[in-house]
Parts: sequence; C-alpha cells; structure tokens
Amino acid sequence: MTLAIMKKDVATHEVLNQVPIPEDQNLYDGDKVLAETLRREGAAWAEGDVRAFGAVCGSRHVQDLAHKANKYLPELKTHNRIGERIDFVEYHPSYHELMRIAFGAGVHSYAWINDRPGAHVARAALSYLWNQAENGTACPTGMNYSAVPVLAKTPGIGETWVPALNSTKYDERPLHISQKTGATIGMTLTEKQGGSDLRANTTQAIALEGGGPGTLYELNGHKWFCSAPMCDGFYSLAYTEAGPTCFIIPRILPDGSRNNFFIQRLKEKLGNRSNASSEVEFRGTLAYALSEEGRGIRAAIGMIHLTRLDFTIGSAGMMRQALTQALHHTSYRRAFQKLLLDQPLMNRVLADLAIDCEANTVMAFRVARACDDALRGDATARTLERITAAFAKYWNCKRASAFIHEALECHGGNGFVEEHIMPRLYREAPLNSIWEGSGNVIVLDVMRAIQREPDTIPVLLAEIRKARGADRRLDTYMDRLEDELGDTADFELRGRYLVEMMVYAFQGALLVQHSIPAVADAFCATRLTREWGRMFGTLPRGVDVRPIIERARLES
Repeated sequence: MTLAIMKKDVATHEVLNQVPIPEDQNLYDGDKVLAETLRREGAAWAEGDVRAFGAVCGSRHVQDLAHKANKYLPELKTHNRIGERIDFVEYHPSYHELMRIAFGAGVHSYAWINDRPGAHVARAALSYLWNQAENGTACPTGMNYSAVPVLAKTPGIGETWVPALNSTKYDERPLHISQKTGATIGMTLTEKQGGSDLRANTTQAIALEGGGPGTLYELNGHKWFCSAPMCDGFYSLAYTEAGPTCFIIPRILPDGSRNNFFIQRLKEKLGNRSNASSEVEFRGTLAYALSEEGRGIRAAIGMIHLTRLDFTIGSAGMMRQALTQALHHTSYRRAFQKLLLDQPLMNRVLADLAIDCEANTVMAFRVARACDDALRGDATARTLERITAAFAKYWNCKRASAFIHEALECHGGNGFVEEHIMPRLYREAPLNSIWEGSGNVIVLDVMRAIQREPDTIPVLLAEIRKARGADRRLDTYMDRLEDELGDTADFELRGRYLVEMMVYAFQGALLVQHSIPAVADAFCATRLTREWGRMFGTLPRGVDVRPIIERARLES
C-alpha cells in the first residue's frame, strides 16, 4: 500500500510567490530622476540617443551577455603552441559583444564627438545606463573618455590616437593604431612598492630621440596593476633624470611587431571579473612621452580627474540598478499576507534607499555639468568642478557598498544566488572607491584644493547658497558647514567629517531646488539632522514614504 502511494504520479511542484524575471525594459524611460536631470543640466538635445541606449541596457539580451562575460573569465596565454611569447588575454565572445555595443553607442566618446554644451552630461547619462548593465567593460570606456585631452595636446600623437579612440567601431584585432578602425586605451601607473604614492615608482625611461613630448623612449620596470591589458595603448609613468614623466605605450609597433609588454599574470579579483587586470613588465619597451620630463604626475592627474568623474557616475548607476532590482522584487514577493513593498519596515528601507539614490545621482550630474562648463572656459565652473568631482567621487564610490548590500538584503536568499544580478553588483561596488584614489587619498585631495586654491570654498558655498531660504534645516546646516570650513585646526584629521558635510550640503541644496517636496523634506529631516539612525530604513516619524517610492519605481 505504501509502495503504491509512492509510485503514484505526482505533478511537478507549482511555483508560487516567486518574482518574475524582468522582461525588456527601458532604463531611461522609467527613470524620472534621470530624465529630469538630463534636461536640467543642459543635455535635453541628446535625449533621443540616451532613450535608445536605455532600451539596449535594459534588454534581456545585454543582461545575458553580462552574466556570461562575468562567468567565463579572461584567460592569459603567455605563449603559443610552438613556444613563442604572445602575451595574449583571451575573452569570452560575450565580452567583445558588450564592447561593440558600448562603443557603438559612444559611451566612451559622446562628449568629444558632440562639440556642444551639455555633451559631458549626455555622455555621463550613457555611462550611468551602461554601469547598470555591465561594469567590467565600463573600465575601457572610461579610460578612452579620459585619455583624449592629454593625447590631443601631444605633437605627433593626438593626430593618430584621438580619432581612433573616439571611433564608435570596436576593433579587437592586434594591429598598429594606423590600421585600426577604432582603438582602446588602458592605464598602468602603480607599482608594488608605492600604490597611490606615484613618486615612489622606480620604472626608468631613457630618451631615444632627444626627449620631450611626442618623442620615443625606452622603458624598463614593473607595474603592479594594469587595467584592460589587451588595449591598443597604455598610459604609464616612468622616471627620467628630471623626474616622473607620462608616456603612452603602444601594444603593437609601426612594423606590426609586438612591443615588449610582458604580462606576468592576471589578478584574481573580488569583482570586475569580465575585465582583466594584470601585472606587466617592461624590458626595452618603447613608449612616447606625453609630458615634459618631470611633469608626468600632473599630466596623469589630468586623465585621472575625468576617470574620477566617470567612477562617480558609474557608482550612481550601480546604485540605481540595485534600487530597481529591490523595488521589482518587493513589488511581487509576499510575506505575512502582504507584499513586501507594503510592509512598514520594508517600505521605509526602500524609501531611504530612494532618497540616497536620487541625491547621489543629482550630485554626480551636477559635477558633470561643471566639468562641461569648465572645459568650455568657465573659470568658476573649473573651481567648482575641482572640489565637487573629488568629494562626489569619495562619497558615491564609498556609499555604493552599503547601499547595494541593503538592496541585496531586500531579496533575502534569492539575492545571494549567482543567477541574479545582485551578487555581481555587490562584488563590483567596492572597486570604484579604490580605483583612482581610495577614500583617504581623495579626502587629502579635497583638503589640498581648499588649502592651495583660495577661491574653492567661496565658490562651493556660493553654489550651495542658491538654495538658502528653501528649508530652515538646510540653512542651519549651511551655517554649520561654513563655520567648520573656517576652522583650520586639525584640518586633515577632520577631513572625512568635512567632506561628508560638504556632500550633504551640496546634495541638500540640489534636492530642495529640483526634487519633489517629499524627497527634499525627507532628506533634510534625516541627513541634515540627528533624527536619522545609522542604518537605512531609520526614517523619523512623519516621513511620507509613498511618493518617494513611486518616484523611484522604474515600472511606469
């Protein structure tokens, strides 16, 4: 009898209370904050291109490519089958397809090929969307974007490299730059003994053609991190007798032979897995100077400044994707006879995340507009961008880890499974706060700007004071910030605290001017007072969470 029951046909279990996999969705059309910000910051003219790319980034096809590119990792082939050195990194085809999509949309070059006001804001929107899709390929797109200004100034280099870097054709073939339909550029600055202390580098450079920008040198040394080692060229630093000098290293030489660019090993990283990172050795490696001898760090910082902006935008994009996923999950999953979204504790967590996401996004895009204006010759914008790009990079890139952790927790165990996008976002989140200057390095940069450039604080305060009178809590916070910045005692020791105050004042000023009352009021009631806890979801009584959540929902 028991055996008969066991053999009885049993239907496969019915799937109940699971969240449907999101279908194709346009990441721009449903994002009210992004659309408002794009228009406000001067890039409404690009809305058609951004909207079209939003559909691409939100497609199931791109998400499938992203999953595969991060599952099937790059492999280093140091030699071919007959023993010749090849130093080749082999990627899964999904990586190359993602690169073709990103480069085809101009994620790397939109700001440079559209010479009009708002171009850097428009390009930031493309990067914001792409970082919601796949982050490893956002490394070479960001490097290409930031490399152009320095290369354009170098005689004999800019004429060849800039058009290739701005091309919307992705060309992975190992050919000399003159034969490529498009090119990519990587960066290899740091060494094992120095890290962020670039003056501790020991790689040596010897002039072969008299020296100076655009001339040929030979490099010898070792680099601890090289991002995207299959690029066509690499920014690097090496010492001449005059001091650290900036170079571009071509991977393939004019005669078609390989340069002496020896990949020692690939790094096994916590995240950013689709993008290869490596150690490289220079032995008689040929490179062209991009700076006067001894002026290399200044030239490198010119590039790093734009990559920092890109990481600020990218981290905001990752937080937006994490919030989108959390809102989607909680809109379908039920617990204790209610949707998770309707549970009081959960909707306060979601509202808190939504406030943070909007504040971080509007700050990033305001910095992009300052960058845009600065590159067009606005001296005040240049001063504003100098400090805001630094503190926004510090904040967004550090905030992403805590933010994405909270969003992952909204999914319960389902968010911890590799089939979901959340584990990839979670692993990716800490990297941007390390790349191009970890937290303390960025804070020191903010302090240096304040101390060396006397116009910095007046320009920043003038920008924040545009919101004076809109909210008494913000007014009080502005006054506190001004007092704190006027106290120069133990300036460096107070660095993180001061940077956080600048961020909150800047974000608060933007929100009270441009967001809906519910978001602006909740921000001021929490970030600018002591009525907020130390975790997301600790909003005080009286905060109306419904309009905040509805504003953040991608589904419209």
